[in-house]
Amino acid sequence: MAEHHHRIRVYLASAILLLAVINMGIAAENLSQQKLTSRILQNEIVKEVNENQNAGWTAAFNDRFANSTVAEFKRLLGVKPTPKNEFLGVPVVSHDISLKLPKEFDARTAWSQCSSIGRILDQNISLSVNDLLACCGFLCGQGCNGGYPISAWRYFKHHGVVTEECDPYFDNIGCSHPGCEPAYPTPKCVRKCVSGNQLWRESKHYGVSAYKVRHDPQDIMAEVYKNGPVEVAFTVYEDFAHYKSGVYKHKTSANIGGHAVKLIGWGTSDDGEDYWLLANQWNRSWGDDGYFKIKRGTNECGIEHGVVAGLPSDRNVFNGINTSDDVLVSSF
Repeated sequence: MAEHHHRIRVYLASAILLLAVINMGIAAENLSQQKLTSRILQNEIVKEVNENQNAGWTAAFNDRFANSTVAEFKRLLGVKPTPKNEFLGVPVVSHDISLKLPKEFDARTAWSQCSSIGRILDQNISLSVNDLLACCGFLCGQGCNGGYPISAWRYFKHHGVVTEECDPYFDNIGCSHPGCEPAYPTPKCVRKCVSGNQLWRESKHYGVSAYKVRHDPQDIMAEVYKNGPVEVAFTVYEDFAHYKSGVYKHKTSANIGGHAVKLIGWGTSDDGEDYWLLANQWNRSWGDDGYFKIKRGTNECGIEHGVVAGLPSDRNVFNGINTSDDVLVSSF
């Protein structure tokens, strides 16, 4: 796959993941007000995980959530349970079982020229979160109140997403848009670049397909190996906020909500445990420099049942810009 295709696919995944970050998910246990106002980081959880010889991972007080309450942490979990009708007409992709796959794979090294693969949220992204949040809006879920990853990929295919330069969400000092806070309504779709020298339609990038990947680990690995990182959704428990290193498996505490992350590879630990390698978007002060590993092959926290992706189009990638409104026909 060409380098620019990997880059655009990863940028779109990053934009969708950021859309999930600023939303507030509901796929969680009913938590009491007392629970919501308590601290997300707890000594009891760190002790329970680290004293469990079979845990396979290390828990710690991540600086990212040093002063966060459960309610504040919950706001970072914006993936909602996707209604079945959202998947109507969405292809499910599988791959040839004869494809030989390596025992370990890391998309960052496989496509080292594509630096966007390894980016964590504290670095700039190139496709606009605002376009997805405001202009896809309720087609993608409930605006600032959460969304469905597959719907965002379908929006990318049919309507395109403008660049971050055209419609920015972040500035140099951090989040500047009122949509960041749950007290504000979903921002309005303006369909106009902030710079008068840029045209909205000419800033759009498109996909030729949006699809689910069959939940067999072999198919997920083949998809990443052939086409690049995919987006996955999974259930987040309190103990995940404490992840520092190792291969994560849920061990204790309550279900807080749904979360979307970028799956970039796989491997096997020194202890013989198969894992997925993922890039989170909670900045580098969380986890293993912003990354984490989770058990592979057992659908840990539902991570293998929510894999979605898409392939980018050449529209508006090269100098010969195509601004046709015609909907591209999926190759699947």
